[in-house]
Amino acid sequence: MSLGQRRTVTRFPYGICDFKEIITKNYYYCDRSEYIPLLERNKFQLFLRPRRFGKSLLLSMLMNYYDVAKKDQFQRIFGNLKISTKPTQLRNSYFILQWDFSCVDPSGNVKDIKKALHDHVNSKIEDFIACYENLLERKIKIDSDNALNSIQSLITAVRKTPYPIYLLIDEYDNFANEVMMGVRYEKHKTYESLVYEEGALKTLFKTIKSSTKESLFDRIFITGVSPVVMSDLTSGYNIGENIFFEPDLNDLCGFNAQEIRTIINKITTECHLNQQDAEHAIKLMRTYYNGYLFSLDADTPVYNPTMALYFLKAFQRRCKYPRKMLDANLAMDEAKLRYISQIPGGSQMLLKLVKATTEQIEQ
Repeated sequence: MSLGQRRTVTRFPYGICDFKEIITKNYYYCDRSEYIPLLERNKFQLFLRPRRFGKSLLLSMLMNYYDVAKKDQFQRIFGNLKISTKPTQLRNSYFILQWDFSCVDPSGNVKDIKKALHDHVNSKIEDFIACYENLLERKIKIDSDNALNSIQSLITAVRKTPYPIYLLIDEYDNFANEVMMGVRYEKHKTYESLVYEEGALKTLFKTIKSSTKESLFDRIFITGVSPVVMSDLTSGYNIGENIFFEPDLNDLCGFNAQEIRTIINKITTECHLNQQDAEHAIKLMRTYYNGYLFSLDADTPVYNPTMALYFLKAFQRRCKYPRKMLDANLAMDEAKLRYISQIPGGSQMLLKLVKATTEQIEQ
């Protein structure tokens, strides 16, 4: 079938996690704004999902919804979404401070990693200043040697305004996990030095916790892939509520089975295929990607959005399935495999996975 025989109308946002861009540039988006009132039940939350599962897009949605600087853009961004019919009282009422710990370099010794962490926090405070300088009466001082002092200066400035801070931390455990899984330079000791006693990461979270007492850090939403690092940080940050197993938040990120079916039907129509082709594509995705259930009480499987978009984009573009069903961007790297092989029972687990048989579907 030639490209001229059909008109593609759906744009898939593969690799895009900017919520505003997806909405305003008419990319395909499964509305999750209806979950915002549910997320307001708790002030300090930890939400875990596997890699590339839409966590950054979720934080981007929250940022756009709560940012006081985007108050005039609410209708443009959320006007066609479910939340627009009944927005919460908290919309566009916060300063937003964002950290992304996947940007923190995990290489080097403890001193190097601490500097990378503090440099990241300082750079984000500088972004904060640039965004809200017109709303701040007091100047925020950046301490290039100690970001904790920068945070304190930020809090002092915010105290003079009517707006509290909503802190969003993406991939909170990213660089710590990389350090933990390192096999060189005594990385295990380096990890312990970061999260125990007065380690850099633990001290940072103690500062965050302290800042919640006056509601200056009024809300905190943290994402990651594992509870291990947070467990090690517990005495430094023991106020967060784990919401990743909540059944009513099972598909907060990712695509549920009905959404997959709907978009597959749309693509097969665009490609002039029949319902049998649609069912075959759905079965193929289910076989290779197999939806997750993050709660024992949930009944709707959720598909990794990166995997799903990889398949859907290729299927739509060529009206054929991708030759490789696994997106290379999600392939587990060698260091992670090495780490798993070293833990008790890890080698046997990997062997079982290799030997496991999976149903194959002929294309």
